[in-house]
Amino acid sequence: MRNLKGLLSALLLLVFIAPCAEAADITLRFAGQFPDGHYATKLMRDIAGGVNQRTNGRIAIEVYPANKLGDYTLVYEDLMKGRVDMALITNSGQFDPRLELPNLNVFPSYESAAKDFAPDSWLAKRISEYNTRLGVKFLGFHIEGMTGIASTKKIKNPLDPNSNKGVLARVPLTTVYPEIIRSQGYRTVSLPYAGLAAAVQEDSCDAVTGVSTGAAATDLAGVVKYWYNLNYTIETLSYLMSADTWDKLREDDLAIIYSEVAKASKRSLETARENDEMNLERMKKSGIKVFTYTEKELAPAREAVLEHMKVLEPTIGKGLMEDALKHFEKGKAK
Repeated sequence: MRNLKGLLSALLLLVFIAPCAEAADITLRFAGQFPDGHYATKLMRDIAGGVNQRTNGRIAIEVYPANKLGDYTLVYEDLMKGRVDMALITNSGQFDPRLELPNLNVFPSYESAAKDFAPDSWLAKRISEYNTRLGVKFLGFHIEGMTGIASTKKIKNPLDPNSNKGVLARVPLTTVYPEIIRSQGYRTVSLPYAGLAAAVQEDSCDAVTGVSTGAAATDLAGVVKYWYNLNYTIETLSYLMSADTWDKLREDDLAIIYSEVAKASKRSLETARENDEMNLERMKKSGIKVFTYTEKELAPAREAVLEHMKVLEPTIGKGLMEDALKHFEKGKAK
């Protein structure tokens, strides 16, 4: 009986001290595409907790990971329509291909990324402008890690852009990244991120491109047998807010949200390289064969990508393409 009374007392105490969405003046829905346990989802929860604490519980942010509110293409449309308040999702060019400018930053380094993805960078200003035109507010970047190719089959001559790779490679439902893969001689099929592991198991594709080491080590664990650490781009997502939600919030509340997102964005970049190294080891321990390459070995692939990117000029705009590549090339090792 004494133990029961103690338990009831503890539960009553929690009722009075625990912050909850019901007690908040404003509740925001925050959509994500990675599962629970993934570092990006943890950062989403950190943002939610920081905002709730700094607004003294007035604003509660409910996190919906693992595509619970739809994949990134559907979530972006819901942001435009005000049906979702916030999101951390892949940059998709479905409504404006210029939103995929981050993927023009081919074969980057973590040193150059610190400049390219800074809050006041040329890229951030462009991405903010293009999102605003669609009724969406850009809050900041999330850096997930270098992209490579996960495969169920061994890829033939992965460093030769002109060879037949012998696999059907999944590419994301975007405009820019698929062209990077096509420049390397792959046959491609466009598939959404949601349900990707099941798609591989059902033989909808042999290989998966446009994913980071984290996705390969978690979402595709037990499904793929090979990882090719080709470092085509840094997988970059965006923190976004519906303009409808933005208009309803006070300026001081928006400042708090921007501040919490900025902290999460900085942490994502700082840990991306560390996570890459950790995930490569995780893959090796799980039985995935890992292939890594030097900058010199990747040079032919880089040249092929830059030459092939001309096919995007009618879509992105020749002037913007040239301006983007000029900014991204500054400071990179040649």
